[in-house]
Amino acid sequence: MRSLYKLGLSVVLALGSFAAWAGYAFNFPEPVTPIARETLHMHNLVMVVILVLFFLVFGLLIYSFRTHRKDAGYKAATFSGPVNRKQWLWVLSPFALLFFIDYVVFGIPAYHAVVMYEDTKTDAELVVKVTGSQWLWEYEFPAEGVSFTSRLITPRDQIDSGAAKGAHYLLEVDNPLVLPVGKKVRFITTSNDVIHSWWVPAFGVKRDAVPGFLREFWATVEKTGTYRGQCSELCGKEHGFMPVVVNVVTEEEFTKWLAGKKAAAAPAAASTAVIAPAAKAVLAKAQ
Repeated sequence: MRSLYKLGLSVVLALGSFAAWAGYAFNFPEPVTPIARETLHMHNLVMVVILVLFFLVFGLLIYSFRTHRKDAGYKAATFSGPVNRKQWLWVLSPFALLFFIDYVVFGIPAYHAVVMYEDTKTDAELVVKVTGSQWLWEYEFPAEGVSFTSRLITPRDQIDSGAAKGAHYLLEVDNPLVLPVGKKVRFITTSNDVIHSWWVPAFGVKRDAVPGFLREFWATVEKTGTYRGQCSELCGKEHGFMPVVVNVVTEEEFTKWLAGKKAAAAPAAASTAVIAPAAKAVLAKAQ
């Protein structure tokens, strides 16, 4: 029994140490959006309540085992007749406590998080359409007339031949998505073939890209930097090779990047405009 007490004391001291609470994010990345912070808060709230309940129940069990053991002279009670009020209290009080925790302690913050997550249209300053394909992402800024694809650039010898892995193995792309810091971005997802899922852990968002449907979410990234994620829906044999890379920059840098994308798209649009009439003429002659 003494060793059990020592074990319990060591656990309490470990949980109470500053070093343990310094990692209060557990295995979450640093949250950089309001949704990610709300998700981390909800996770931590649930973990704290569960730990408190666990140690409370565990302590009651140890107390009961120690106090009501036979060698201490305790005799088992016999029950007969109608159930008394004290028995009803012990039966119903855990249900009442769990109901309060589920629908008040957890329910109110969870409701707030869901409402905030679904508020895609209020004050949105930028719209990005994300289209999943086997196996790459296509990004489009509809209002700006800019679109491009983003695909994995990890060398195949690292994947197939066991060559030395890079710092961002399977999480590097040729054209990362670029977003301005501090702006509310409305994302619209869809797919060209099968179900994909666009996911960046630091943003706290994940939304399936479903063929034939337009689905929404939003993010306001509050810190510049490069954030990485992956397709989180099993979509085929190359599922593991659909990384998401987002560069969050200042508004001035974003404006320059967007202008460069528009300039690069202009020659392609012009050539398409020239080729289209010629193609129509050839088709008319063939008919």
